[in-house]
Amino acid sequence: MLSTAADRVASASRRILVAEPSTAESTKKLQRSAAANVVCGFALAGICLLAFSLRLFSVIKYESVIHEFDPYFNYRVTQFLTKEGFYNLWNWFDDRTWYPLGRVVGGTVYPGLIWTAGIIWNVLHFFNIPIHVQEVCVFTAPLFSAFCALTTYFLAKEVRNQGAGLFAALFAASVPSYISRSVAGSYDNEGVAIFALVLVFFLYVKTINTGSLAWATANALSYFYMVASWGGYSFIINLLPIHCLACIFLGRMNSKLYVAYAPFIILGTIEAASIPVVGFNAVLMSEHFGSFLAFGVLHAAMGMLYIKHILPAKTYNAAKALALSAGVAFMAVVAVLVVGYVMASPTFGWTGRSLSLLDPTYASKYIPIIASVSEHQPPAWNSYFTDVHILVLLAPLGLIACFRPMTDASLFLILYGVTAVYFSGVMVRLMLVLAPATCCLGGIAADQILNTFCKSIGPEEGSGGWVGLIKTWMDGEEPAAQSDSVSVDSRPASSSTSSAPSGRRQKSAKASFPAASGCSIYQSVNPCIFSVFRTHQGRQQINKSKEAAAKEAEASPFNAFNLFGGTRDKLPRDVGIIGALFFFGMLVFYVFHCCWVSAEMYSAPSIVLQSRSPQGGVHVFDDFREAYGWLRHNTHEEAKVASWWDYGYQTTAMANRTVIVDNNTWNNTHIATVGRAMASPEHQAWQIYRDLDVKYVLVVFGGFVGYPSDDINKFLWMVRIGGGVFPDIKEPDYLGERGYTIDDKAGKAMLDCIMYKMSYYRFAEAAQMATGRYGFDRVRNTNIGVTDVSLKYFEEVYTTEHWMVRIFEVKDQPSRDVQADTTKKAKNTLKRVSPSGKNRTPPVW
Repeated sequence: MLSTAADRVASASRRILVAEPSTAESTKKLQRSAAANVVCGFALAGICLLAFSLRLFSVIKYESVIHEFDPYFNYRVTQFLTKEGFYNLWNWFDDRTWYPLGRVVGGTVYPGLIWTAGIIWNVLHFFNIPIHVQEVCVFTAPLFSAFCALTTYFLAKEVRNQGAGLFAALFAASVPSYISRSVAGSYDNEGVAIFALVLVFFLYVKTINTGSLAWATANALSYFYMVASWGGYSFIINLLPIHCLACIFLGRMNSKLYVAYAPFIILGTIEAASIPVVGFNAVLMSEHFGSFLAFGVLHAAMGMLYIKHILPAKTYNAAKALALSAGVAFMAVVAVLVVGYVMASPTFGWTGRSLSLLDPTYASKYIPIIASVSEHQPPAWNSYFTDVHILVLLAPLGLIACFRPMTDASLFLILYGVTAVYFSGVMVRLMLVLAPATCCLGGIAADQILNTFCKSIGPEEGSGGWVGLIKTWMDGEEPAAQSDSVSVDSRPASSSTSSAPSGRRQKSAKASFPAASGCSIYQSVNPCIFSVFRTHQGRQQINKSKEAAAKEAEASPFNAFNLFGGTRDKLPRDVGIIGALFFFGMLVFYVFHCCWVSAEMYSAPSIVLQSRSPQGGVHVFDDFREAYGWLRHNTHEEAKVASWWDYGYQTTAMANRTVIVDNNTWNNTHIATVGRAMASPEHQAWQIYRDLDVKYVLVVFGGFVGYPSDDINKFLWMVRIGGGVFPDIKEPDYLGERGYTIDDKAGKAMLDCIMYKMSYYRFAEAAQMATGRYGFDRVRNTNIGVTDVSLKYFEEVYTTEHWMVRIFEVKDQPSRDVQADTTKKAKNTLKRVSPSGKNRTPPVW
């Protein structure tokens, strides 16, 4: 008895002694992991601070002001929301736009951005933090850029590992293409929509990796926010079906894919239909039909696998033949119905912008109002180097890295990157959609490149890459060797062939779809095709070929590792140090480039312009706010103002006057009517404006200071849009012998139109006094064709300091003495142009 008890005590003591080292080792691992998480947290905090700070240059250089054109409508709606509440917003009929038609704001606006800013404003006021709604609108986009960087980190981490996530977050925080739409004051839908886009993708990938219905529900809710924020949600509802079908036909279908996709389509479609601006378009437009096709194919494939599980082989073959026959017949009937429905629409059920993406020439042929918008034009090739910089080099490397190893998540990122590259090449605005894809792919490439260099710097081979090297330097010990330097997470990379649900979900999955993992619809439809790609013998043969090729490459004297004296898995230490330093230098150069682009290219509000003199001085052009202020304080509250649609939102928000058209561009006929008036002779234009109850006409003119984005440079688009509705407006009539000019060789219709007369009314004398060159246009770099312009039906009431905005009043009756009126106005203007009585050159924009 005693000996037995003694043996037990000794045995227990030995177990404790043996367990102590393993416990100590586990404790050290936990400590290193906790320290790495702390470092990662601080890194993410710094990245978020960088993302927010990079977007504040406009506030520092100018002031807290709303940028561009569309943000002014969003700002005006947010003001209404904070005063009247959420419920009244849905029922708001705006009678200050699109006179006399008006606009139902609640049913024609994507409310996500408005909701976001309104909630932030209400929360701040709940905690007694008094802040103006304009300040909330100005800083909403920089705030959500920090959130977008965090979400990009989680997406790249879910696809690959923590190191890739950190690099992707850094790239997303500073990539110029995203900065262009998220600087302080850029209160537009994309400011929050890109965050929502990345959030949907992250939750979708997370659901694929975990198979959790909770994550799938969260994904559907994030999709609801995306639909409410931006019309670009159609990119999501087409990309996810492509990924679903790719998984099915590549043999990667499993229950996790079903959980990720099927609930998303059902819940997402219902939620999208609940947004008034989308409504039943969520099920009636061709843009959504692809998601329903993938939904049906996924259920058919899963159904075939379930039948195969419950039926014997012979019965299953008969059932498969019957099911395939019935499926083909059903699909034929559905196809006929869909084709008939689509053919009934002149655009085949697609919106004009979507057709412009599928056919880049469509807008220029049939919808000139879409082609007239600069952000709908294809980008220049050098804009990729400006807007994504070194990611142009890193993203293709990351795309290749996603194939090894291939997972469902990496397949999604591959498809996202490829489709985003195509669409960004069609429309420069979609560089925004490309930005997160290049950041994730570039993060994966940067992580693997730095891992390769840092493995040679570490104390031992396979030291865990750059994250493991950081752990080594933190605790002064060698980290445990890792079998895979690509992944630094404790969990393995998730894939449809290796990962499976755990616990109760795993049992139910096995009971229902035991053969789902790694199975393709081809396995049920065509075993011959499936056997070519998925047989065990085929995999063995491929693996042997890869191993032989790898050995041959390693033994080659031209192998890069052998040339520098290294091994296949490790570079020489000196090469690793030089490579790591060079790589960090590239990252620093990238950040400096992003800072410069943010400060100099994307932080100038269009409403306040700035130029530099040859002596280095800075001159500010505040003509737009000057003109809107004059309208607000010197015209009747019910006065109607006509201008080109570009300036509609700003006129309504800043001048508080009713406009005929604005940037919503929902009524092409109304815009064509204004274009026709601008392109008509004075008397016809006067009649059109009188019919529209217009009291003032606003034109933007840059010939005095060299501002190129004026109405004369946009005039041909007015002609094309007007001519698309009114056949009497023909573009060739406005072209001269040398094409579109404003000199004496210009077309007769051009010299007679009211746009030309309003722009160059009394301009020749003013240019002579200011520059010494009579009638010289600085933008077109030529003398104007008609110098003695006179007006009979319109009267100039205000011209801004730099002649950039000119306002004319529509007379009730034509003037009797046109020459006397012209001379009087000319004297008043010449005094303002040269108050000292001497010629002085105005600043050039």
